[in-house]
Amino acid sequence: MQTQTFNIALPQVLVKEVDKVAKTEYKNRSELIREALRRYLEDKRKWEYIFKTGKKAARKMGITSEKQINDIVYEFRHGRKP
Repeated sequence: MQTQTFNIALPQVLVKEVDKVAKTEYKNRSELIREALRRYLEDKRKWEYIFKTGKKAARKMGITSEKQINDIVYEFRHGRKP
């Protein structure tokens, strides 16, 4: 894996927390931050997919507002219209 070094500024409190977690997981700062970024980016991709799928389904169902979604959820949960 090719790597590139770059500098980031973090609050001292966050650095201490990173160091504490890295130590308990037997990692260095770079390993911990790389893993955190990978997880963040993967979560972001998953949420983007979920929202994209939801928008597509809403279009198919003719839903055009958040209020319509809230009404549908209410009706589903309570078995009646609000």
